[in-house]
Amino acid sequence: MTMKKICFLFVLTLSFIKANAQQDAQFSQYVFNGLYINPAYAGYKSDIYVNSFFRSQWTGLTGAPQTASVALDGSVADDKVGLGLLLQRDEIGAQSNIAAYANYAYRIQIGQNENSRLAFGVGLGFIQSGLDGNKLNPVQTGDDYIPTGYHSFLSPDARLGLLYTNDSYFIGASVDNLLPQYMHSGANASALGVPTPKPHEYFTMGALFDLGTGVKFKPSILIKDNPTVPTSMDINAFFLLNEKIWLGTTYRTSIPLYNKPNLPSGLPTSSAMVAMAEFFATDNIRIGYAFDYSLNKLGSLGYGSHELSVGFLIKNSKSSRSSFDDPTRRCYF
Repeated sequence: MTMKKICFLFVLTLSFIKANAQQDAQFSQYVFNGLYINPAYAGYKSDIYVNSFFRSQWTGLTGAPQTASVALDGSVADDKVGLGLLLQRDEIGAQSNIAAYANYAYRIQIGQNENSRLAFGVGLGFIQSGLDGNKLNPVQTGDDYIPTGYHSFLSPDARLGLLYTNDSYFIGASVDNLLPQYMHSGANASALGVPTPKPHEYFTMGALFDLGTGVKFKPSILIKDNPTVPTSMDINAFFLLNEKIWLGTTYRTSIPLYNKPNLPSGLPTSSAMVAMAEFFATDNIRIGYAFDYSLNKLGSLGYGSHELSVGFLIKNSKSSRSSFDDPTRRCYF
């Protein structure tokens, strides 16, 4: 095998690691906007909420992942129906993914408490996955195994979710990337290394405790799974100070949730620590920042990750549960 083909296989290996292990873009501030991981969250805040974030992962490493996203959601029909729009772009090296979803959630009140609700959510949209051969930088040119130009495929997509919330705790489950694996039939695109998005399953739960003296404590977990890669788990711990500032941390690691025959044995555990803060700049503006530090060789090389988010709340005059009345009274923010 020639050196050119070895280099190309190495690039493809890195591409497929990204496509499998982090095909759904990795970010940390989903804890402040659940729409990113679950369509059933749409309209949870009742008011219209616009949130954007930008993430630069492994800063300083050439071709490192960069993700940008904008989400908008609100409620109608006396808060029984949530509507949301989610736009996202993810790029790493020669690969890129663009996704857009329209989300719908329907809520059923459970019991007498109006904040005790079960939501069913669905998101429909599309995802475009591409590979830019001009960014592969081969050692030698003219090798047919190395693609040139930009290659991509476009597929419809769907996501589903369930979410139960009340004043004290929440629990949710969702799955995304349901359709591309059935739509990506272009053999040419597959041969050129354009990845096919695979379904990812999410399970999350958490609670809110009032510690008194203006302090609330919110622990939560997120489990993210794909049968072809190690299962990932986030353990989150946040404190709300005087209903103005969230401070917290996340420990992210892979866990052996169940046996996955397709994975080689002895894979190293990938772990990271995240420091995060969000504060209410005004009654309707929220600003957040997260810093991820890898607990592996990337961390020792100084390649941290930075994530900035900005949220804007617009009062829903037709809602009886406006977040402006008390923006922190609910468990899932």
